[in-house]
Amino acid sequence: MGTLYLVPTPVGNLEDMTFRAVRLLKEADVILAEDTRTSGILLKHYDIHKPLLAHHKFNEHGTSASIVERLKAGQTICLVTDAGTPGISDPGFFLVREAVAAGIEVQTLPGATAFVPALVSSGLPCDKFCFEGFLPQKKGRQTRLEQLSREERTMIFYESPYRLLKTLQQFAEFYGENRQVSVCREISKIHEESVRGSLAEVIAHFTATPPKGEIVIILAGAEPVKSKHNKDRHKNTETTND
Repeated sequence: MGTLYLVPTPVGNLEDMTFRAVRLLKEADVILAEDTRTSGILLKHYDIHKPLLAHHKFNEHGTSASIVERLKAGQTICLVTDAGTPGISDPGFFLVREAVAAGIEVQTLPGATAFVPALVSSGLPCDKFCFEGFLPQKKGRQTRLEQLSREERTMIFYESPYRLLKTLQQFAEFYGENRQVSVCREISKIHEESVRGSLAEVIAHFTATPPKGEIVIILAGAEPVKSKHNKDRHKNTETTND
């Protein structure tokens, strides 16, 4: 049996590759790429010359079976996406599931993913959080926004610069314009920027300065709801103190 490696690639600066990632890509029999042209730039930068096969959301159901057969035959295969860790809002899950079902070893390297630096640098609590990725664009969007109104953990969203303002405005509508938010864009690139503040303040900023680049939104969770028991206990304490 071969091994399937999921190899994170830089979300911005090409120097964010790890030594192990470069070594494994050089040792692989085949590299699966979401976009062979994009990955080709990275491989050329690190002088990696290996066969590239396209593996993306439009063909993964059709190509995974043949890839599993290659792995069964003993090949070492690396999966990369355009940026970040495969499987995180990118192709990867389906192939991993099929490989695991076939008894093939799957290893994922630690490495770049956009939401971690955005979360840690947001100034919002990062001990507990939920990753939402991209919200549904149409069907189910309103329902999901309503469901998240009760979410107390810090929330993480991916968004395109073209839909950012609409999404922030919907957050303000559902959660109140005073809810704290951090919008991080162009992570690990020359023009990296984090805009922090209330939803009203951040909406005003991006209304005046249209956003560009890849976007990660870090949204504060809802305030914890105090139970009736806690309220009664607090009331009793106040009465006793008086």
